This record gives sequence, structure tokens and C-alpha cells, in this order.
Amino acid sequence: MDSEYELMSPPTDGISSMQFSPSAANTLMVSSWDQHIRVYDVDKNAMRSKILTGTPQLDCCFASAIQGFSGGLDGTLKSYDFNMNSEATLGSHDAGVKCTEYSSITGLLISGSWDKSIKLWDSRTRAEVGKISMPDKVFTLSTENNKVVVGTAGRHVWIYDLRHMGQIEQKRESNLKYQTRCVRLAPGGESYVLSSIDGRIAVEWVDSSPEAQKRKYAFKCHRVKADGQNTIYPVNAIAFHPTYGTFASGGCDGIVNIWDGANQKRLCQFHRYPTSISSLAFNQNGSILAIASSYTYEEGEKEHPADSIYIHKTTDEETRPKGV
Repeated sequence: MDSEYELMSPPTDGISSMQFSPSAANTLMVSSWDQHIRVYDVDKNAMRSKILTGTPQLDCCFASAIQGFSGGLDGTLKSYDFNMNSEATLGSHDAGVKCTEYSSITGLLISGSWDKSIKLWDSRTRAEVGKISMPDKVFTLSTENNKVVVGTAGRHVWIYDLRHMGQIEQKRESNLKYQTRCVRLAPGGESYVLSSIDGRIAVEWVDSSPEAQKRKYAFKCHRVKADGQNTIYPVNAIAFHPTYGTFASGGCDGIVNIWDGANQKRLCQFHRYPTSISSLAFNQNGSILAIASSYTYEEGEKEHPADSIYIHKTTDEETRPKGV
């Protein structure tokens, strides 16, 4: 196959999230507004599973090769057995579930909701084991090792230790002036990347010491200059390369960039995709980047290209930091 191709049988409305299985080679789970969870065998370009949920799905994650979770617009958390092609209700929030993250270290599912709360779930017993009230709607969260970083409305950033979720480790305000769109912890959990609706990305360190905080920075991206006008696009998606620690960003300009955050450099820029980039996901070794081209309604109702998922086979030249 070529270095990039489209997946067959993509969602028919609003791709909200994608994640590769941590253990099943090149198996991709996709959530969407068309009320389905889909699982693809990327190597064969074939859909392995398609499960109707009854409500738009806002996020999804794997727990294992055969088990996954998703959060719905109606506040319901779903659990899936992909061997049986079946779903069950795990629990619920009082409003849409915007984020789901699974911690393989603790076996806990973390869900963040527009009801201004985070909940912790024991995936084996399907029991709610914790709830944390937040000051605003939860827009995005990320977990790595024992760290959890949460981005809420009001540009708040909250850092927790997964072993002591009842106690906030750090409260921060986003470096960026406008609404947070996505946060992702880097491999190892020592730093994170935050994106906003005004075409900016911030690179931050979890360590609160003055020495570590001197390293943080922010930069402009996903902007198009034409006829003297600078058009600024939201940065919807961030995904870290699992080996190199470089990261991809995707915006409403339909562009994907790869960045070397440690050296403050852009490594490459892909061609323009048909519409907004709504989600990005690297596979377990970083050899593939899944790219969701799916209009995110930043300009309201209008005619737009069909939803599509592109599978891009990455090269070291695109993803490896300079000098490595």
C-alpha cells in the first residue's frame, strides 16, 4: 500500500475520537456522532466491529485488545466486549461524557463530563469508586503513569496523582488566552501539551520547581495568511509519538504538523486534508498515525466534505527529533 490511504466504511457523522489498541497490532477504535463505536483492522483496511450505542459518542478508549469504553452525549458510559460484539452500561454522569481515559497501572477508567465532575470506575467490577467535583465543565483529560492532567472551561488546568485523586496536586491556569481544546501528557508523564481555539500550543512541565517552569513555552500554529488576512484555526487534536516523544497537532485548517517539543521545532507538515482534523492517534510503536478529517462545526451548519479517516505510515524523518 501507499504511505497513506483512507479507511473503508468510515463513520457517517462527526468523528469525535480514535485510539489504537495498546496490545492488538494496528487495531483502531473510533467513536462518532452517528451513535456507533467501530473497530478497524488497519492493516487489512477492514471494519472488525460496529456497535450501535443509541446516542452520539464523544470519546473512546481501549482497556485491552478485546475491551473498550466510550462516553455518550446523554451522560452514559459504555463498556464493550469486541470478541462478543456486545455493549453494556458501566455508569453515568448528569451530562455528556467528554473524556474517557483508561489507566493500565490501576485498572481504573477515568471519565470527565460537562456536569463538572470526574469519576473513577473499577473496570472489572463496573463500580464507581470515586467522584471529584470540578469548578467548570471538563473538556479534556490525559493520563500517563500515575499522572492525570485535566483541562476545564475557564482555562483551568488541574494535575492529580492517580493514587491520591482526592487531593489536587496542582492548580494552574492555562498559558493560553483562549478556551482549552486538548491536553495530552507526554510519554513518561513529565510534561504535557495544551492546545486552544486560537491557534496556539503550550508545552508545559509537570514539575512545579522554578527551574522546570523556565522551560515552558507557547507558540502560534494552524494559521493561514491570504490576501493580507491571517485566519486563526482551533487546534483540536494532539497525539504523542510513543517512542520519540514528538507530537502531532491537527487543526480546523485541515493541516497536521509534527513537532519536536524539546527543541522547539516543527519537523514536518502534511498536505491539507478535506476538512477539520478532529482526532489523531499513533499506534503502539509510532509507525502509523490515524488522522480523522471531520468537520467540527466551527463555522456553524454548512456543506462540508464527508467524514474520513486517513492512515499515514510515518517515517523517522517525519517523527524523530533532530540529532537522535
